[in-house]
Amino acid sequence: MKNTHIALLVGLVLGAALAFGTFSQFFLVLVFGAIGLAVGLVLDGRIDIRGITDRTRR
Repeated sequence: MKNTHIALLVGLVLGAALAFGTFSQFFLVLVFGAIGLAVGLVLDGRIDIRGITDRTRR
């Protein structure tokens, strides 16, 4: 299993643990899933954080 899949799964589980119920809580789970996916993409090297942070320093 790739880091991306693991991070997405962890984000979804954490989101579900924090919010279990209404639509707004469902949206919170989606946000945590997106954060987990982004972390996994960074760990897999598919997103270059240095390119983003170097642009903001100039």
